[in-house]
Amino acid sequence: MKKFLALSILLGSAIMFAPSVEAKAATAEKISSAIELNASSAAQWQRQRNRRWNNRRVRVVTRTRIVRRGYRTYREVVQYRYLPNGRVQVRVISRTRIR
Repeated sequence: MKKFLALSILLGSAIMFAPSVEAKAATAEKISSAIELNASSAAQWQRQRNRRWNNRRVRVVTRTRIVRRGYRTYREVVQYRYLPNGRVQVRVISRTRIR
């Protein structure tokens, strides 16, 4: 009985550690790809750093939305102003009745 348990434990451990050999070979490939990623991420960081001055400006976006008020439906053109301090100003430019 002891021999059977020892043999089964030995075979079980061989099965458990066999995939680690494949994993070691795959890590070399991951390291080379990580170096390539670091080079591209450095260039991306440079672009983001140069763009950082732009986030201090007021950003203006114009959108349309469909609004129901009671039984009536309107199409509104709305202007959103995103301010540097995080506030948003909303202004309805036009409202047209659809139904």
